[in-house]
Amino acid sequence: MIEIGIIGGAGYTAGELIRLMIHHPKIKIKSIVSRSHTGELIHLVHQDLLGEIKDMKFTRDLKKEIDVVFLCSGHGQSRKELNHISEITKVIDLSQDFRIMNESSFKKRNFVYGLPELQKETIKKSNNIANPGCFATAILLAILPLAKNQLLKNNIHISAITGSTGSGREQSETNHFSWRNNNISVYNIFQHQHLQEIEQTIHQVQNNFCSKVYFIPYRGNFSRGIITTLYTYSTFSLKKNREIYKEYYKNHPFVNISDINIDVKQVVNTNKCILYLVKEKDKLVVVSIIDNLIKGASGQAIQNMNLIFNLDETCGLKLKSVRF
Repeated sequence: MIEIGIIGGAGYTAGELIRLMIHHPKIKIKSIVSRSHTGELIHLVHQDLLGEIKDMKFTRDLKKEIDVVFLCSGHGQSRKELNHISEITKVIDLSQDFRIMNESSFKKRNFVYGLPELQKETIKKSNNIANPGCFATAILLAILPLAKNQLLKNNIHISAITGSTGSGREQSETNHFSWRNNNISVYNIFQHQHLQEIEQTIHQVQNNFCSKVYFIPYRGNFSRGIITTLYTYSTFSLKKNREIYKEYYKNHPFVNISDINIDVKQVVNTNKCILYLVKEKDKLVVVSIIDNLIKGASGQAIQNMNLIFNLDETCGLKLKSVRF
């Protein structure tokens, strides 16, 4: 069994990790750290786990015998936590601290960008993974087949809307019910923090890309999920573009190409990404949907763990969407 630990165990991302891990056939949870809830029963914070995780409590520190630790603390906290983690322990970091190449090292650790559909074989050989951001995951999965085939010839225009869980568990003006309900807004126009990893990855795959990426994110009035719509110039037919996408993702079990229009509920509670392509004159439009807490965070982290430990990529992640 793979013995795992979680640091930052009280947040939404950690709650989803725990929920998925307790049914994973190859995992044993050794300790879940929360400095703000030390000594409290875990199911009192993650109330959906009542009856699932029994009498387990949050601890202040990790137990020493851990195979892999998941860092779910806030952005900027991971480097502090690594000072207290054994160098032989594998690390999957769900913050943005190590996603950018010139920031991807800490002491003897070198972090690999953990998007399996980009570099699965590299992840398999790695001990330190920087889990991608949720917006970045949805957007990159919509772009990678074009970049791989050197087909990005013009600017990329993106709009994407995320559920309130993307803002984390701590309350703020823009993520509590009264503000989100019957409401929608844009934020960080052309300046979202995930743009760096998106642009970095595009250039990694298609190094001659010299156009711009314009990204407008929206706060949605629902709790979970991301829907992304992007468009860019394309001379290929819709049929040809679909063939390109299906060929690229033929060995990636969590990405599906739909021939009909899609909606967020198709992916909620799953590790799937579903893509839908439309051609309008000389523009290719790609719609991408994921669950921001699973494929955009915890599920992808487990997918990366499966790859590191040479397990079936889908182990513990064969989940059905909550459609109604």
